[in-house]
Amino acid sequence: MTPFFAAAMRVLWAICLALPLAAQAQTATQVRFQTTMGNFVLELYPAKAPKTVQNFVQYVQDKHFDGTIFHRVIDGFMVQGGGFTPDMAQKPTRPPIPLEIDRSLKNDRGTIAMARTGNPHSATAQFFINVVDNANLNAPQPDGYGYAVFGKVISGMETIDAIRSVATRNQGGYQNVPATPITINSATVLPSP
Repeated sequence: MTPFFAAAMRVLWAICLALPLAAQAQTATQVRFQTTMGNFVLELYPAKAPKTVQNFVQYVQDKHFDGTIFHRVIDGFMVQGGGFTPDMAQKPTRPPIPLEIDRSLKNDRGTIAMARTGNPHSATAQFFINVVDNANLNAPQPDGYGYAVFGKVISGMETIDAIRSVATRNQGGYQNVPATPITINSATVLPSP
């Protein structure tokens, strides 16, 4: 075996060993939500929104979402959850994360994005799922910054459509609160396929 051939074989062997790791690194993270209205599964995009996905997954692993409700539901717009208990008490959160916009990720129907205040760098745990295409939330709309999409519903969109259709009311200074609480029973990171 010539030295050149031996070196070429070592490089080829290293590439073959690295391929499964590269494929695994590109695998999207999946999270299953079980709610009082049904289940849905999210696919998250750590390659495009690493800090946002890391933040969200940490809340899932900490069981922060378990027992929270979808507290803001606007048919024709979005459903929002991740921050309040059924009695509308806000759960404590970790510090806010910086806004992380990947312009290839749009606020289209079925996508999940981080909720925030007027401060673009104020997102903590609350999230929303777009029930229609909301181009008005894509950067730089509506305020020069946009809303950070970091995944999408890949299973159970019928659950989201059921949630979007519930009757809402004003409650304790909050608008668009479902009249009957819609509770997140559990959120779980699924094993990689």
